[in-house]
Amino acid sequence: MATHDLDRRRFPEDSAVSRWRAPDGWTCRLVERRQPAGAPVRGSLLFAGGRGDFVEKYLEAQDHWFRRGWNVTAFDWRGQGASRGAAEDGRVDSFDAMVDDLEALLARMRSNSPGPFAAIGHSMGGHVLLRTLAERRPELDCAVLVAPMLGINSMPLPPFAAASTAAMMTLFGWGGQPAWQQPAAPPPPGSLRQNILTSSKERYSDELWWWEREPGYSLGAPSWGWLKAAYASCDRLSPAALRDVRCPILLLGTRSDRLVSPRAIRRSAAALPNAQLLMFENAGHELLREADPVRVKALDAIDSFLERFAAER
Repeated sequence: MATHDLDRRRFPEDSAVSRWRAPDGWTCRLVERRQPAGAPVRGSLLFAGGRGDFVEKYLEAQDHWFRRGWNVTAFDWRGQGASRGAAEDGRVDSFDAMVDDLEALLARMRSNSPGPFAAIGHSMGGHVLLRTLAERRPELDCAVLVAPMLGINSMPLPPFAAASTAAMMTLFGWGGQPAWQQPAAPPPPGSLRQNILTSSKERYSDELWWWEREPGYSLGAPSWGWLKAAYASCDRLSPAALRDVRCPILLLGTRSDRLVSPRAIRRSAAALPNAQLLMFENAGHELLREADPVRVKALDAIDSFLERFAAER
């Protein structure tokens, strides 16, 4: 059963928070939970969130895997959460540095924690994870991509028009400007934003609660430069690039996703030689923070997949 009691607005007492230096010197926040001494360990798992996410937002999912016997590491991407540094607006001109970061974090996990080794990436995190698998070939036993950003849902504009617009706006010097305006106040429960992300008002409210305490966690709309970098990075994940990815991968998506492209997820799953695909008929983008009927089904699918690689208990 995927549900259990957890205070989603408080770090578990056994959480270890530290600072990690990326290959280029950027400092990121890590949060780790390791199984107690002498307890059996299924393996080690790294979780990567999406754009604008922060470790606290996915405490519930991380706790679920920890209770299943995994050592769990989560982190804030450079430029967001508690890893903002000088880029407090989350500005990104290229995703290459994030690929470098993830490759180094996976190597770190292999060096200081027992295998087998798994990685789970949501949205932008799923995108960067797949790029890392395709371009760096890390020693990873399995991977899960949850609503991965393998293409951007640009409707009503076709993708080529949206990509061209982002490139043009950046060329004109507006790369640091938000691609659209958002209200000054956080969109409340019941808003369009909530409906796009999750049908769970309670879990949506958790994010707003953390924003109130850490205003810098709220990045607002992506910039034109971020969108240009995202489209360029998605182009790197061509079917030809994915055909040589041998790592077993589970992809989860939803046909009604308003942020990422369901078609791109299906296309990538078909190109990957060792992939499974589960598409939800009607769910928000944040499958791991959805209402329990969806969230539990997603976690159960992930658990069944990970169990194939877990160490004997």
